[in-house]
Amino acid sequence: MAAVAPGTRVLVNDRADVAHAARHRGAAVHGVHLGQADLPVAEARALLGPDALVGLTAGTVDLVREAEARSGAHRPDYLGSGPFRPTPTKDVGRPPIGVEGYPLRVAATRLPVLAIGDVTLADVPALAASGIAGVALVREIMAAPDPGAVAAACLAAWER
Repeated sequence: MAAVAPGTRVLVNDRADVAHAARHRGAAVHGVHLGQADLPVAEARALLGPDALVGLTAGTVDLVREAEARSGAHRPDYLGSGPFRPTPTKDVGRPPIGVEGYPLRVAATRLPVLAIGDVTLADVPALAASGIAGVALVREIMAAPDPGAVAAACLAAWER
């Protein structure tokens, strides 16, 4: 990935303890993405250090606004919002928001908003045009025979 996108950052999903252990062992892990029921943002920062990236899932506009109001160590670096569409990996109990749900979330915060929840490579151009800062592709990359090629295609689609 570093050859394709040197600015790529690796984050561990949900588990600040795993991110901490990996960083402690010298792995190139840059932070953690937390859900609403996971370790609080400030505690993850205390564990991982001030240079760590800490993201937070904010699946509703109200949660986006709540995150926007936070300050200091309690404020995440970015928000993951969704689900974009229903996903078999994690049922969050919220209806999918689709592309049309993102402009309202983007308008509610100065934090970067990323689309999460069964995003595919084919979705990237429309999502990029919605005003979000990025996308999280998991299953499509993990199931690909060549994950690097999918990641590179995603970056190219975003740039278009």
